[in-house]
Amino acid sequence: MNLLAFDTSTEFLSIALQVGVQSWAFDVEAGATASQRILPEIHALLQSANIELTALDGVAFGAGPGAFTGVRVACGVAQGLAFGANLPVVGVHTLMAVAQASGQDKVIVCQDARMGEVYFAAYEKVTDVWTAISPAIVCKPELVPALTGSDWVGAGSGWGVYAPQLTAIYADQLRKILPAVTPNAQAILALAQPMFLAGLAQAAEDIAPIYIRNRVALTTQERAQGLRI
Repeated sequence: MNLLAFDTSTEFLSIALQVGVQSWAFDVEAGATASQRILPEIHALLQSANIELTALDGVAFGAGPGAFTGVRVACGVAQGLAFGANLPVVGVHTLMAVAQASGQDKVIVCQDARMGEVYFAAYEKVTDVWTAISPAIVCKPELVPALTGSDWVGAGSGWGVYAPQLTAIYADQLRKILPAVTPNAQAILALAQPMFLAGLAQAAEDIAPIYIRNRVALTTQERAQGLRI
């Protein structure tokens, strides 16, 4: 398949392109500049592969949860590209993308959700299929759900920010932690491909971000305190 995937749900701008058996990728810590850089970098990747957008089979994007602005940027770009080229779209859950990017089979994903909270989910992969052992939620790091079993791997930025709280809860259940893992576009591409093949893609007008947290703005006092969502 010929697929384009990207994610802007974190401080990283991540883009991946698959054309047949070949692939190209672009990853950079772009921060607030991701919205300005994403389209030129997508164009550059398409040029590198010598393929037109209209020759693709679909577009995949990191649908969230994550930074609200970043998630909206990715969704908007996916819609714009898909409308213009008449392509189907798959939105990939970013917490599952972290699990995929970790390269592990039992993963407790904790992404820093700002405001003293984490986006949490636990996944297990059996025969290349991920199952949510504990569904995605947003909560304080000291309130993450209990899990059974051992040999879990902690992945995601929340493990870097809240390592003491999280490791205290899971203690001997953890094999290791990977706080630097992000929901990169290569992982999104890997998760999206079977969804396209299964006919689970959507029309551009039907896609939407995955927020989990309902708040999309801070109060004046919270902004003054330097909080972010």
